[in-house]
Amino acid sequence: MNVSSILLKVGCCGWCVKGGRKAYFQKFNVIELQDTFYNLPRIGLAEKWRREAPEDFEFCVKAWQVITHPYTSPTWRRLREKPEGKLENYGFLRPTEENFRAWEKVREVCKALRAKICVLQTPPSFGYSEENVRSVKEFFSAIASRDIVVAWEPRGTWNRNLEKIKEIVDQYGIVHVVDPFKRWYVSESNIVYFRLHGKNGEINYRYKYTNEDLKWLWEQIRTRCLGKEVYVMFNNVYMAQDAMLFKEIAKTNLL
Repeated sequence: MNVSSILLKVGCCGWCVKGGRKAYFQKFNVIELQDTFYNLPRIGLAEKWRREAPEDFEFCVKAWQVITHPYTSPTWRRLREKPEGKLENYGFLRPTEENFRAWEKVREVCKALRAKICVLQTPPSFGYSEENVRSVKEFFSAIASRDIVVAWEPRGTWNRNLEKIKEIVDQYGIVHVVDPFKRWYVSESNIVYFRLHGKNGEINYRYKYTNEDLKWLWEQIRTRCLGKEVYVMFNNVYMAQDAMLFKEIAKTNLL
């Protein structure tokens, strides 16, 4: 959706429309896949998803959890197959052979989907510290490439250290992912990536956005994101309804 000088892309985190993928394709032209976080699909399946989608449909990929979350994370229980190597070397963006091997698998899936953006969401337990800063820098330095845009959503105490986040994301060309109702992005990237998790707390998936909320959001984008490519990805219980309403608000409030 081209709105003034902003390229606006609105979608959801997951196939949330009743009727499955075909129904989703009729309402949105972008998705952030959640399937890829829990278990990476085989390349053949990813290619099938790409073939089934409209040519102009865009897949964003949420990175495999083994890169961002340690093996002690409850989310690992949903892994169908444990990754090879030492489990303690996975997660927290550690610059280890295991994490880099997992990243290469994620890149292959992104390639099969023709995905431009891969989102790395680190958990609150991966807090801000000198050790974690070193890990993040070394990891991003190694994976930075031209074939995929890396977007990072840091959680926990990182968000009290926005200057350090800015230093890291600008140094390695990373997109800083935020929920705009909580804080604003600090990266210099031409791509803006919002993930909306509900208001009244850091995470409140049961929140339903009001017209006033979404008008406020559009006003922020309209005035602060000129010349940017802006992804607005809803990640709450009512994501499909809220995303459709936001698209309508953006269309009818252009000026």
